[in-house]
Amino acid sequence: MIYTTAIFYFFSAILVLAGLRVITARNPVHAALFLVLAFFTAAGLWMMLEAEFLAITLVLVYVGAVMVLFLFVVMMLDINLDKLREGFWNYAPLAGFISVLLVIEMALILGSRHFGLDVMGAPVPHPADYSNTKELGRLLYTDYVYAFELAAVILLVAIVAAIALTLRRRKDSKYIDPAEQVKVKRNDRLRIVKMSAVKREVSGVRGEEKNP
Repeated sequence: MIYTTAIFYFFSAILVLAGLRVITARNPVHAALFLVLAFFTAAGLWMMLEAEFLAITLVLVYVGAVMVLFLFVVMMLDINLDKLREGFWNYAPLAGFISVLLVIEMALILGSRHFGLDVMGAPVPHPADYSNTKELGRLLYTDYVYAFELAAVILLVAIVAAIALTLRRRKDSKYIDPAEQVKVKRNDRLRIVKMSAVKREVSGVRGEEKNP
C-alpha cells in the first residue's frame, strides 16, 4: 500500500508539472512535448486504477496520432511568436479571473466529499477473465447513455462551428462555387462573332501588301 501511494504521488507530481509547462513554455514544440509527457503519466495513473483499456487508448490515440499531428503542424507552420504574444497583458486580468473560477469549481467537484478514499477506495482486484472494454461499453450505453449522446452532439456542433468559422466568406478573398460551375452552358462561355472576309493582294519581290 505504501509503494502504491508513493507511485501515485510520483505520477501525480509529474502530471501537474507537465501540465504547468504546457501553458508556460515559450516554445510551442516544447509545450507539445510536455503534453505528451502529461498523457503518458495520466496513462500510468489509469493503469494503477486497473483501467488498462483507457490507458492504452490514451497512449495510442492521443500520443501516437493526435500529438504527432500537432507536432508536424507546429513545426511546419512559421509561427511568429512575437506577434502571437501581442496583447497578452491586456487579457491577463480576465484570464486570471477565469482560471481562479475554474480552480474553485474543480476543487468543489473533485473534493474529498465526492472523490475521497472513504467514498471511492482502491479498486478491487479483478479475475484474469475480467474485460475492461466490456464493462466500459456496458456503463456507457446503460447508465451514462444520455451523457454519452449529449457529448456526441456537442462534438458535432463544435465540428460544424469550426468549419463555419474557417470557411467564412470574406470580401477580399476569391472563391469558386462548384455548383455554379456545373450549371454553366456553352453559350455562357463561348460567343461566335461573324466577320466579313478581307482579301489582300501581294505585289513586289519582298511581298508588299496592298489593300483593295
